[in-house]
Amino acid sequence: MNETVELNLAFILFLPWYAILAVVYWVYPRQPRTLLRWGFDVASLTLASLAAVAATQWSVLNADTTFDAIWPQVLATVVSYGAFLGVMTAAFFLRRRFIIKPFLDGLRDTGRSPSATGATP
Repeated sequence: MNETVELNLAFILFLPWYAILAVVYWVYPRQPRTLLRWGFDVASLTLASLAAVAATQWSVLNADTTFDAIWPQVLATVVSYGAFLGVMTAAFFLRRRFIIKPFLDGLRDTGRSPSATGATP
C-alpha cells in the first residue's frame, strides 16, 4: 500500500461521515446567514479537518504494533474522530453564543419575531 494512503487511511475511510457532519453543521440553524457566520463556519470546518488529519498521522506513527498490525489504524480512527468532534462541538457552542444569540437578541430588540425570519436558537 502507498505510504501516504496508509498514513491517512483512517481519515480517508471516515471522510464520508465527516462530510455528513460538516453539512449538518453548515446548514443548521438556517439563520443568520451573515458573512461573519460564513467565515466562522469555514474556519471551524477547516480547523476540524486539519485536527483530524494531524490526529490520524500522530496516531499511526505513535501506535504500539506489538499487539496487532491493525492497531495503528484503530487508534487513528478513534483519535481522529475525537479531534474532529471536539473542534466541531466547541465551534457549535461558540457560534451559538457569539453569532446566533446576538442575532436573535437584535431581532427581539426591534420587535421582530425570530420565527417570522426563520431563525432558530
